[in-house]
Amino acid sequence: MFDRIKKAFSRERKEAPQEESALHLTHGPVSEWAGTQGFAFSVDGASQNIALDGKVGGKPWRLQLGRPTRNYILGQELRARCELGISNDTAVLVINRPLKEALEKRAYQIYTDDLQTSVDSTLPEEMRWLAMYDEVGWDGLPREFWDRCCVLTDKRENAQTWVDAPLADLILNWPKPAPSAEVPFMILLLNGKAYLRMEYTPASLTTLQHAAQIFTAACESALQLQPPKPPRR
Repeated sequence: MFDRIKKAFSRERKEAPQEESALHLTHGPVSEWAGTQGFAFSVDGASQNIALDGKVGGKPWRLQLGRPTRNYILGQELRARCELGISNDTAVLVINRPLKEALEKRAYQIYTDDLQTSVDSTLPEEMRWLAMYDEVGWDGLPREFWDRCCVLTDKRENAQTWVDAPLADLILNWPKPAPSAEVPFMILLLNGKAYLRMEYTPASLTTLQHAAQIFTAACESALQLQPPKPPRR
């Protein structure tokens, strides 16, 4: 089940003309859909990245579709970021199990390789998060969610507040054609920000739309972690 992800670590990345063509073909439908949602749409002329900008809870967010920044992602990458302004101490990672296990195996190979004298600076920081945070679980979410995803954090109560039943349901139930459980996917709260990163597979508008829905729902849920402002005197 994990072969596709593991092989990605060792491949040499080549710029594929068909990827650029796919992005160009995506511009029109994405732009039209963004307009119906009130999102700003733009294209980076240099890298051909598509970007959507919006607000959730008054906080600006950006979602980009373009060339991958991680070697475990094939084809195009969806990534999003929002400056939530919640406590910098909040750290929660939701990652699909095949990606977590592939990253752990890669890290083990590095640290047990006698010829590896130093950690490769190109390795994704996700490996460090896996070492820093503990996997947690709790009752209240469906078994299918825990079969597909892992939740890692240093404070279980933060994870329980953030990953509520509606957010878990969105992560589980993608519209067809849906990403398989093996497609790299993660959402993260770290340093007061929310992040999403996933492989754009299947490369369809419905995948992008649902990823945007997951991310905005994750941002809304994360804002519950912000302590209420003290009343004015």
